[in-house]
Amino acid sequence: QVQLVESGGGLVQPGGSLRLSCAVSGTIIGGNPVGWFRQAPGKQREVVAHITTLGNTNVKDSVKGRFTISRDNAKSTVYLQMNDLKPDDTAVYYCHILGTSLWGQGTQVTVSS
Repeated sequence: QVQLVESGGGLVQPGGSLRLSCAVSGTIIGGNPVGWFRQAPGKQREVVAHITTLGNTNVKDSVKGRFTISRDNAKSTVYLQMNDLKPDDTAVYYCHILGTSLWGQGTQVTVSS
């Protein structure tokens, strides 16, 4: 059974940083592109960043220069480093194996003073 477990969310002040982790078990993530998505209250889920099997990355324009996605295939973990966080980044963050129906349960990120 494949499981994706996110962690690392929390409450942070504007300008602060968090690193989210997505630990994947039950499958080898090296052969799959993985993405981070987020959903704010009352809004649709949106892609934040994704990373290909070759390690190429793409991030949403509004987080470019602040967020970085990376993966450690040996640890079956994908990370999202988030710096200079803003209140608009407040959302539940999910990881997802692209091209599948596999999602994590989400981790809450709240940016507030």
